[in-house]
Amino acid sequence: MRLTYFTILTSFILSANIFSQTTVDKFTQQSLLQNANISILVKDLKTGNEIAAYRANNLTVPASTLKVVTTATALEIFGPDFRYETVLSHDGKIDSNGVLNGNLYIVGSGDPTLGSSKLGDRHFLNKWVSAIKSAGIKKINGRIIADESRFDNEGANPKWTWDDIGNYYAPGIYGIAYLDNTLRVTFKSGAAGTKPEIIKTEPVVEGLVIDNNLLSSRITFDSAYFYGSSRSLTRSVRGEIPANKPDFLVMAELPDPGLTLAQNFQSMLNEQKIEISFPPSVLSSVEFSFPAGMPTRTTLYTHYSVPLSEIIKEINVKSNNFYAEQLFKSISLSRDRVATNKRSADIIANFWKAKGLDVNQLYQVDGSGLSPANAVSAAFLSEVLIYMYHTSKYKNVFFNSFPVAGKNGTVAGFLKKTSLEGKVYAKSGTISRVKSYAGYIIDDRREWVFSIIINNSKGNSWQTLSKIEDFLIDITKN
Repeated sequence: MRLTYFTILTSFILSANIFSQTTVDKFTQQSLLQNANISILVKDLKTGNEIAAYRANNLTVPASTLKVVTTATALEIFGPDFRYETVLSHDGKIDSNGVLNGNLYIVGSGDPTLGSSKLGDRHFLNKWVSAIKSAGIKKINGRIIADESRFDNEGANPKWTWDDIGNYYAPGIYGIAYLDNTLRVTFKSGAAGTKPEIIKTEPVVEGLVIDNNLLSSRITFDSAYFYGSSRSLTRSVRGEIPANKPDFLVMAELPDPGLTLAQNFQSMLNEQKIEISFPPSVLSSVEFSFPAGMPTRTTLYTHYSVPLSEIIKEINVKSNNFYAEQLFKSISLSRDRVATNKRSADIIANFWKAKGLDVNQLYQVDGSGLSPANAVSAAFLSEVLIYMYHTSKYKNVFFNSFPVAGKNGTVAGFLKKTSLEGKVYAKSGTISRVKSYAGYIIDDRREWVFSIIINNSKGNSWQTLSKIEDFLIDITKN
């Protein structure tokens, strides 16, 4: 009887493996993917058994599935209750007449939520003004200084492509972020073939020059791209927007978010009759001297962000590049005084190496996966997901940060109206010639982890997505 049971069980496992391999072969050998660079791994989280694999250890460009690594590492290092701090301080004395003889500082630590349209208090500056008034300050005989010295002055990641830099989804990353580091430019378009007119920019950026090369056309979507280097006040915009629109919004990078924040804060103080003697300025890490050469500062008010648990959910559900990059660079601050992209990448690699993962299968240059220079294997992504599922004390926070297939976020249309709708919790990834998914398949019968990365498919993004859907449906039929 035992022999018969063993024989049946063995036969079932072998047939399941044969089915899985046949499904993998069917997927990888179709004409759309024959010349593509593909990495796949599907594993059973309960048993550790491999369900399906194809070049699982090979390096591929991951796109936004790299956010899995960024958010998992940050959660492990900082914890879900971590909050960014932005400190208001001054370096002078407040006299009996309420005059601050010194400078007022906004000291940033990388908080992506200041004035963000996604999370946090959009009216936080009202509280800052109240804090200044509560301190008895009626005049500032100095200036407001945006202290961005906790981050380096690199701005845009040098591994990003030129056609991304300057746009809202690839802004410069600084110690002070503001308004999602996004400039909102409103155009009025006329007949097809004419040049749209810029009618408004929000916020107002003093000295900003936009070389407008847009055309109105019969398209129905935004095909405008901004170009410009970090902090530069000279930008160009090219492409097309729909014709005959009285107010069509295009979003771009905000050139100098720290300075814009200081200017807006000064305007609000002026409205409250608090005079400031000099215009605002920015203090970067290049200009900072610690501790020698810097006057002692007195804290007036500390602003706290929402918890990290909410930030990583925004990153994974909405695939927010800006939040991901601010968080990625912030990882440096767990070890160093000044944050850099390279140092954050090193810390992440060392963290996972200490957990036993093969970091030779990870090459990370940013936090969002926007750069085509990133490379990772399906096996490495899966091992991070497995660690967070089985070992991390923050398992639930991490798991709940993923969107649900067919329901919400960037996977709202993925696997919709299929047998897997509502059962796949995954991060998607898309950049030019890359389509990827990584996450969990959870239902009454299974707990699986999966990673699928496809580079250089012959088809477009939607065609490749459709093939990935077919593969996941096929692999879960048994």
